[in-house]
Amino acid sequence: MRRALELAAFTIVGVLAMSGCGAASQSAPAPSADSASGTGFVLDEDFPDPDVVSTDSGYAAFATGSHGLNIRVATSADLESWTVERRDALPTLPAWASPGRTWAPEVTALGEEYVMYVTAEHAASGRQCIGVAVAPSLDEPFVPASDEPLVCPVEEGGAIDAATFDDPDGTRYLLWKTDGNCCALDTRLMMAPLAADGLSLAGAPVALLAQDQPWEGALVEAPTLVARDGGYALLYSANDYGGDSYAVGAAWSDELEGPYRKQPEPILTTSGSDGAFRGPGGQDVVSTADGDVLVFHGWDEQYIYRGLHVAPIRIASGGVAVDLG
Repeated sequence: MRRALELAAFTIVGVLAMSGCGAASQSAPAPSADSASGTGFVLDEDFPDPDVVSTDSGYAAFATGSHGLNIRVATSADLESWTVERRDALPTLPAWASPGRTWAPEVTALGEEYVMYVTAEHAASGRQCIGVAVAPSLDEPFVPASDEPLVCPVEEGGAIDAATFDDPDGTRYLLWKTDGNCCALDTRLMMAPLAADGLSLAGAPVALLAQDQPWEGALVEAPTLVARDGGYALLYSANDYGGDSYAVGAAWSDELEGPYRKQPEPILTTSGSDGAFRGPGGQDVVSTADGDVLVFHGWDEQYIYRGLHVAPIRIASGGVAVDLG
């Protein structure tokens, strides 16, 4: 039986063409929830905080570092069957970064090359900050573009979870989380316009959301912004990533800079999926010919690693819902 996780009294009114944060657009049909894996994963190994990019042959996904690699890479023709590439997408860290804490990459095409926004530990402060790297193609290693981080608000706890968003007016934006939960501060989801080359910010950041709902615990993070129905849907993850309280939420605004109105309950949870997805989050949205797909991580049964999940998602001005088959 198909099950929709959605806000009561929100009516979903269809899915339009998608433009947004880390978004990939392809002609392949949308998969059902985790249709390729008897274990509940479409990729059954550690692959957290996935970011998916469209390619000529399908999709490439990038993930938080593990197995001795700074950034992991996998490819797929259909979002269901994935092949992990045993190479490091970012073999050399920027000069400002310490090794071992390289998280949540965001990769996007820019002209004839690709840009990666990546979280790493700022050696001088010990906080997590966001830097930028470039590559001529997705098959080649990304190389740091600067000896300094792009976003590094040390006084706010640092910054993590970069994401890009292409507004219908043609402006590209960078989103991120201020990592205040590192040090008893609030967390916020921030946004600022990017310069044409993607290597610097072109305006002052604005705050879009902070944690203020009971289910969110001490933090919001992992922003994903999508333009729909003349407005904007902001997806995010919240609470403690290490257990079942981690979940995905959604908010809507008629204006890019807000105010964003949150759906009061999360759209994807461990309990709401009857335990099919454990601590789901770190999401990305992929547009296909048959509709949108949420790509996200969740824990294995022993809570040792976070594998890759997929599920159809419906996004419209009335609300956001994840469909579970």
